[in-house]
Amino acid sequence: MQKIDIIGKRKWWYIISLVIIIPGIICMFTRGFNLGIDFTGGTIIDLRFDKPVSIMDVRDVLKTYKLDNSTIQLAGEDSSAAVSQNVMIRTVDLEENDRKAVMASLKDSLGNYNVLREEKVGSTMGSELMIQALWATLLSWLLIVLYISYRFEFRFGIAAVLALVHDILIVLSVFSLMQKQVDSSFVAALMTIVGYSVNDTIVIFDRIRENLKLHFRKGGNIDELANTSIYQTLTRSIYTVCTVLFTTLALYYFGGDTTKDFAFALLIGFTCGAYSSIFIASPLWVTFRGWAEAKRAKQKAATAK
Repeated sequence: MQKIDIIGKRKWWYIISLVIIIPGIICMFTRGFNLGIDFTGGTIIDLRFDKPVSIMDVRDVLKTYKLDNSTIQLAGEDSSAAVSQNVMIRTVDLEENDRKAVMASLKDSLGNYNVLREEKVGSTMGSELMIQALWATLLSWLLIVLYISYRFEFRFGIAAVLALVHDILIVLSVFSLMQKQVDSSFVAALMTIVGYSVNDTIVIFDRIRENLKLHFRKGGNIDELANTSIYQTLTRSIYTVCTVLFTTLALYYFGGDTTKDFAFALLIGFTCGAYSSIFIASPLWVTFRGWAEAKRAKQKAATAK
């Protein structure tokens, strides 16, 4: 089986990523995101039904009004893992007519109830919390650069962080283009993706570093060395991502409506993480190394004159 020249075709991998990222960035600035109630606030409805109901019973009614992504919790002393008379619904901000229609449908489908509480609430993730999350992400990227620069070299650190930025932009682009709901679980998914992606990248970089010790003895070129290192770790990368994707697919299909968007973000992110570790991070390192060698050759030629 003939191996693909991954490093030699690196411009194509960059183009493939840009084909998704550029329209995604445009969409982010034009359409924005479908922000969930964690960011926008909404309406809380606390009900006590005459007969116990399940979360799926309530969600089926809300689905008629495209509110099936609402947070539904069972409460009360009589509650079990499956059913309860007390149900709290946290959904998007509803107009008076929409709220009355939802309440009427709940009564028709699930029986009579008493309204314990009904009020509008603010967002649980305010601007201050988001700024702190952004600063934490930037700090983590800086520490990654410092650590990888210490263990490997600075170019490795920059390539690793750019691969992480690539993964995050891909996930954000897909969610903006598809208008998938963005809530607190989405933020958690992004952090999980960052941890997974950088781990896979480090494995390849470690093999490149080991092979570099023999590189100049054998007189091979840097593209061939990077390709060899990638293929030496490729089986491990494929096994790892397939194992993770099988688990995430199970969560997506069987985890219920509340975890679908979270699992979908992980599916996109883990796939991008495996792709970027192989087709983005290592080629970027080769590109940066090529620039540095070209610069040194130019300086040496200028000095010789």
